[in-house]
Amino acid sequence: MTDLYIRTAAADEAETILAFWKEAAEGTSITDDVDGVTRLIERDPEALILAESDGVVVGSVIAGYDGWRCSLYRLAVLPSHRRRGISTALLEAAEKRFLAVGGRRGDAMVLEANERAQGAWAAAGYHREDHWRRWVKPFA
Repeated sequence: MTDLYIRTAAADEAETILAFWKEAAEGTSITDDVDGVTRLIERDPEALILAESDGVVVGSVIAGYDGWRCSLYRLAVLPSHRRRGISTALLEAAEKRFLAVGGRRGDAMVLEANERAQGAWAAAGYHREDHWRRWVKPFA
């Protein structure tokens, strides 16, 4: 895709990003609100990476780094733009970020029921580790 522009998100784009995720992403999170997206961007301005085509957000990935782990979330591409190399470009940007800060391995959160996403992650060189399970506790 030649007209693809990869960049980080700005805090004033929170509503645009939420609308994009509603159309392109599987599942929801308790942080799917303007405050949650804005806090992410303000805390780590390099974490939320967007793919843009003709001024429209067509892809996203969150490349979070806490000084210890490289975590990947919200890899999503608009249905109308899938299979054009957008997720590949987003993951390349995320991995470049992780390497620059000394990251050694990327961990991705992938929904069990999302077979399309599992295929995309496998195609990108990631593999499933069945000996781990996610444990969660909502605070509110």
